[in-house]
Amino acid sequence: MIHTARVALVGDRSPHVRSHTRIPGLLDALRERDGLDLDAYWVPTQDVTDHRTLSGFDAIWVLPGSPYRSEAGALAAIRTAREDRIPLLGTCGGFQHVLLEYARNVAGLATAGHAENAPGTSAADAVVVPLACSLVGHEGTIELTTGSRAEALIGAERSIERYHCNFGASPHHLELLRTHGLQFTGTDTDGEVRIAELPTHPFFLATLFQPELAGDGARPHPLIRGLATAAVARANAAARQGSIGG
Repeated sequence: MIHTARVALVGDRSPHVRSHTRIPGLLDALRERDGLDLDAYWVPTQDVTDHRTLSGFDAIWVLPGSPYRSEAGALAAIRTAREDRIPLLGTCGGFQHVLLEYARNVAGLATAGHAENAPGTSAADAVVVPLACSLVGHEGTIELTTGSRAEALIGAERSIERYHCNFGASPHHLELLRTHGLQFTGTDTDGEVRIAELPTHPFFLATLFQPELAGDGARPHPLIRGLATAAVARANAAARQGSIGG
């Protein structure tokens, strides 16, 4: 029996954010095309108050729409997923906050900042910085690292993806994050980081591009399908464990 997975959609839902309006159709497509049934709950960032808020979910998806109403809430959601080994997908603003959370809580850069959230952040502390060229409304080629989870899910060495962002990873902090275990497994054609993942985690993947915007929404992006598959697997494992315990 395949169980329904509970997924937290973390973000400040708005009809003006195109990726948010795509979510209902993507959930329907996952159910109808792939047999992956997700019980999705929108969770505003300010409602994620501590580690316990999202601990009962089977997956966490930190969606676009930054600056979030609560940076602390977005970071708490990511930390819960990372520490409790809950499948996580972070897209656009989610990607940016994955870097920020990892820098602060794993890499030891307690003063790490996000230049959009705090424009006065120094270069020494800014893990997320303005892009040299805005990617709002753009699309481009992503080069995928051989053997990475992203490459396995997408099934190709390259992919064309869509963006809607003005901020990305600071190149000055990438080596620090790598040293502490975060892998960068997708770049644009200029070598700029566009995908991060944590290989020691069941599913922990973040993209600067927005897979929600792929195609017409009728066929979920492989990375979204990957999150849904991981969520259902977690729900099934919990149900089996419960039946054994009972």
